[in-house]
Amino acid sequence: MDLGLKDKVIIVTGGSKGIGNGICTILANEGAVPVIVGRNEQNVIDAVKKIEENGGKSYYALAELTDPNQCKAAVDKVVQKFGRIDGLVNNAGINDGIGLEDGNYDDFLRSINRNLTHYYLMAHHALPKLKESKGSIVNIGSKTAETGQGGTSAYAAANGGRNALTREWAVELLPYQIRVNAVVVAECYTPLYDRWIKTFPNPEKKLNEITQRIPLENRMTTTTEIADTVVFLLSQRSSHTTGQIIYVDGGYTHLDRALK
Repeated sequence: MDLGLKDKVIIVTGGSKGIGNGICTILANEGAVPVIVGRNEQNVIDAVKKIEENGGKSYYALAELTDPNQCKAAVDKVVQKFGRIDGLVNNAGINDGIGLEDGNYDDFLRSINRNLTHYYLMAHHALPKLKESKGSIVNIGSKTAETGQGGTSAYAAANGGRNALTREWAVELLPYQIRVNAVVVAECYTPLYDRWIKTFPNPEKKLNEITQRIPLENRMTTTTEIADTVVFLLSQRSSHTTGQIIYVDGGYTHLDRALK
C-alpha cells in the first residue's frame, strides 16, 4: 500500500534508538524524510547514516529536549533546511522510576520535563508549518498511565498527560485539519528496556514472566509493529482518524493477563 509519504518531512524525537528508530526506518522505507531529534550526536549520526546506506533519506537536529531553547532551535533547523514540516512524532522519554514514597519534588518535576513538557514544546514550535501542510502529530505513550506499575509516579503522570494532550490537541487543531493521535506501548524490547530488565537478579526469568503475560502469542511487541501503526497514522490513509489512543500491545493493557 502506498501511504503517500514520499518526501514528507517528519520530525521524530528520540529517533536514533528503539521505537523511535523503528519509526524512522519505516518512514524512510516509505520515501519520507525522517528528521531525528536527539542529544547523543554519535547515535543520531549513526542512525542517519544507516538509513542513507539503505537507500533512504534522513536528517537530524541535536537537542537536549528538557531545554526549551534547544527544542525551538531543533524545529527552526528543520524549517531552515526544508521549509516545511509534514508530521511530528513525540517519542523521546524514559521510565526513570521516580516513585511516591522514595521520590521528591525536584526529581518528580525533572521527570515531567523529561517525559512530557517537550511534547508540548515540539508541537508548539512545529505548529505553524503543520498548519501549512495540514500535517499530523503522533504521540507515543506507555501503558503505565492505564495499568500503573509501582514506583514510577512521574512517568505514569507524564503518560497520562500525553494521552490528555492528544485529545486536547485533536480538538484545538480541528480547524486546521491537523490530526492528532497516540500510540501506546506496553512491552517492547528496546535498549532502555534491556537496561531495565538487567536490574533484576535473574533477568531471563523476569523477562519470561513478563512475556508469558502478553495475551497475543506470549511475546514482546516489536518496534516494527509499533512503527507500522505510527506511520499509518501519519499518512493520509488514516485521513479521518483523530483524537484516538491506539494500543499496539498484543492485548496487554485491556485483556485479562491471567489467560492461559
